[in-house]
Amino acid sequence: MPRIKRIAHLAVVTDDLEQALRFWRDALGLELGGLHDVAHEGVRVAFLPIGDSSLEVVLPTREDTGVARFLHKRGPGMHHICLEVEDLEGLLAHLKAQGVQLIHEEPQTSPTGRRYAFIHPKSAGGVLVELYEAPSSV
Repeated sequence: MPRIKRIAHLAVVTDDLEQALRFWRDALGLELGGLHDVAHEGVRVAFLPIGDSSLEVVLPTREDTGVARFLHKRGPGMHHICLEVEDLEGLLAHLKAQGVQLIHEEPQTSPTGRRYAFIHPKSAGGVLVELYEAPSSV
């Protein structure tokens, strides 16, 4: 079975990025590692590194996205956990064989080359789980 390497990040969703950063960055002292607009996902993301992982604070920039629907339904707070995996395609095949409900049955590719897929919360005890595979360094 493909190996899970680490928790890559935890993501929280917000409706006010500056207010969220006043807590995570200013009150807790986490450094802002970057702020990026991810147009294809319809979000703005603040990256706050913590050791070998990071916290992502996610603000929807369009109303037609899953993140916006999540925010409207559940409000601000924990959105998902992201696990870095060694073999994304192999793990997705394993999960499908186990009857796990997937949001993406095939890997998606971000503009930076990162491959990812999401597991539906119905199969993960109510938790949205992202699986990701770093681009190969060939």
